[in-house]
Amino acid sequence: MRIRPGADAVLASVVTVASVTPLLLPHRQVWWLIALGFAASVPIAWRRRALVPVTFVVGSATMAMVLTLTHRDVLVLMPYGGLVCTYTFATLDRPAPRVGAAVLTAAGVIVTLVIPHEDLETYRYVGAVYVASYALGVGTRARRAQRRAEEERTRRLAEERAAAVERERTRIARDMHDIVTHSVGLMVVQAEAGPLVVRDDPARAEAAFEAIADTGREAIGRLRLILDALRGDGGREPQPGLDTLRDLVERTRRAGLDASFEERGTPVPVPAEVGVAAYRIVQESLTNTFRHSAARTVRVVLAWADSSLTVEIRDDGGSTAAPREGHGITGMRERAHACGGRLDIDPGGFAVTATLPIG
Repeated sequence: MRIRPGADAVLASVVTVASVTPLLLPHRQVWWLIALGFAASVPIAWRRRALVPVTFVVGSATMAMVLTLTHRDVLVLMPYGGLVCTYTFATLDRPAPRVGAAVLTAAGVIVTLVIPHEDLETYRYVGAVYVASYALGVGTRARRAQRRAEEERTRRLAEERAAAVERERTRIARDMHDIVTHSVGLMVVQAEAGPLVVRDDPARAEAAFEAIADTGREAIGRLRLILDALRGDGGREPQPGLDTLRDLVERTRRAGLDASFEERGTPVPVPAEVGVAAYRIVQESLTNTFRHSAARTVRVVLAWADSSLTVEIRDDGGSTAAPREGHGITGMRERAHACGGRLDIDPGGFAVTATLPIG
């Protein structure tokens, strides 16, 4: 509980005035009764630091005054200090000091009612003011708990939104990397091959330049969809999947690489994220084949099982060096892991194998 010495001092002053004044008017009581009045009020300034001891001191002083003044001429004698302590321990979240202070207060109240043989009306009156004080404290504790719960909920929502933004940003960064590197890689290979065959094989050169144009238009279209999604103009861009893998392999074949596509087993519907992951893994693997391998052929195989889909991309580049873990390979691993799968890379002949769960 936060300590507020200024407010506590003001409250203690007000309670002291209210508790001591009846001992001075209309007749001044003996000095030790006035001292008990101070003892029943001044200590509440320290109740937040030592609630149980303060409750004991205030309650004992109040009980002594009540038992002594039973037959004396006093205008009003209200247990203001005890009521403040009751409110305070009712606001506590920790049960131990709350129960301890409650037991001391209840014992003191019972003694001050039973020994003087107070009537039923006094029982009702004293019980009502203490119950009201305790209820006010419980209400304060409930509001504080609700406020903390709302702050915690707000914090969690903010963290979830930040995490969602980060995931979306990472996804868009992966997609842009895959689109740009794959498309530009194909265009570079085709552009380099075009001049070599333009004189000897004009038809092949023309096909290469047409493939460059097709690849560029497709890349521009996909990038435009991503940018529209970032601006909020067109919602989330459509994602490729298993149904577009054949087209991807065909574009690779037209780019000059002997690419083939094969399916084994019985295809079944898969979650969208699995289809996107499989497509992007194949796309990035084909890009790496173009950029980092002397391969002439590449084979893409989808192997269906009861609970998993295995995607294998293997070329005949014959590399023996371990591939450098750049953004592309890191992105493939992240896509496989996000689906609950795994990615294995074999540098010998460069093979990429992704096992993705589908059931």
